[in-house]
Amino acid sequence: MGIKFAFALNNDHVFEKRHFGEADIFAIYRHSGNHLKLLEKFQNPHQNMDENAQHGSAQKGLAITKTLKEKEVKVIVSRQFGKNIRIINQNFIPVIIEEKKPEDVIDILEKHLKWLEDELENKSGNYMLFRIKNGILKSQINPNCPE
Repeated sequence: MGIKFAFALNNDHVFEKRHFGEADIFAIYRHSGNHLKLLEKFQNPHQNMDENAQHGSAQKGLAITKTLKEKEVKVIVSRQFGKNIRIINQNFIPVIIEEKKPEDVIDILEKHLKWLEDELENKSGNYMLFRIKNGILKSQINPNCPE
């Protein structure tokens, strides 16, 4: 069936340096036949949730988690994550990237897919945070500080 990914994009369909939950659009990709293929794009239904409440509210993190779990997403990709990373990594592998264009990120993820597959095979939650720049770095998420 293949691993599903959610990309956090802005309205111009590029990655922006802001938290995953602030994305305008989520683009869902599936790894199939050694390539990531776009399945769908949709407006983030929770982008403005709790905008009068504290930034990074757990309610918003849980709502986004529910939406993406219903779509069977396993990996989420963004240029930045906030304090809800501790909710996120219980359900998804979080990946921080530096690139702005989804096609560049797709190339990088396809090269490093084995790392993500190993993480999914060996854990069922409390996933490591992956940072992909020139190579790949896995790190434990510190429960006491935001990203």
